[in-house]
Amino acid sequence: QVQLVESGGGSVQAGGSLRLSCVPFGSGSTGYCMGWFRQNSTTQREWVSSISTQGTATYADSVKGRFIISRDFPKAIVTLQMNDLKPEDTGVYYCARRFTGACLSNSRDDFLNWGQGTQVTVSS
Repeated sequence: QVQLVESGGGSVQAGGSLRLSCVPFGSGSTGYCMGWFRQNSTTQREWVSSISTQGTATYADSVKGRFIISRDFPKAIVTLQMNDLKPEDTGVYYCARRFTGACLSNSRDDFLNWGQGTQVTVSS
């Protein structure tokens, strides 16, 4: 069983940057699609970005051009570089592991392992 641990959250002003990291403990995650989701008090948990085992990255329209997802294959660490942050980016960010190597969908139901989340707060 894998345990995903996120870090890097915090509070920044609009326009600032944060870098989130997701470290897997237990069984590795190099052979799986990895994703980031976020949730705040007014929204359901929504997909933000995914990266396949081949390194193919996809992004939600709301973060495209501002966020960059990457993965370190030897260490299986997945990072999310968040630039030009906006107040609407505020929320708890979750790292998740899909059950396949390809990121065939962004449905939460296809991601079987989740971290505890890290809080990101962006003030205007």
